[in-house]
Amino acid sequence: MNVQKVTDKSFGKYGRVLEGYSLSGLLEAMKHTPLPDEVIYVPSVEELEALPVVREFKNRAFGGLPIQIGYCNGKNKKLNALEYHRSSEINVAVTDMILLVGMEQDVKEDYTYDTSQIEAFFVPAGTVVEMYATTLHYAPCMTAETGFRAVVVLPAGTNTELDFPVGESGEERLITAKNKWLIAHEEAGIEGAFCGLKGENIEL
Repeated sequence: MNVQKVTDKSFGKYGRVLEGYSLSGLLEAMKHTPLPDEVIYVPSVEELEALPVVREFKNRAFGGLPIQIGYCNGKNKKLNALEYHRSSEINVAVTDMILLVGMEQDVKEDYTYDTSQIEAFFVPAGTVVEMYATTLHYAPCMTAETGFRAVVVLPAGTNTELDFPVGESGEERLITAKNKWLIAHEEAGIEGAFCGLKGENIEL
């Protein structure tokens, strides 16, 4: 698969690179987070949210809305699923990583998606990437056998446990957590997820 650079013009429909954030404390703190063989995602980490850069993300990137800062770490080479939110998501690459992304506009009326439309983008360590609300994405892929580490910044409450019932038809059946719509590949075996990804479960 052709891996483009996140700085390429072709990434513009998915998001943008953000500049000027004070990342040193955040990157240092992330060195002490787990790096397991499986992918781990923690939506909100108190130690990260106490750092000064949080105010920058809250005010500059989210216009003053309450935010949460967590991480997604581990070892991954596959697409497995795609999710989207009603808001942008910001990732900070602590290590080099690759994002596999698509567009919500390409999801069909029956909520299936053809994985041949996925594009891959290399994100170098230390880069801050905003992915727009209409960008389909999931766990990053690693570029080294040691795995990847990524900071994840989202509006507060995103990806947390549901406390309301969701329907079993239409787009509602994609809701797996607060502000999270998920379409999985059947090969991933994600319990309770709608398996709407059609085609190859892309592996890098």
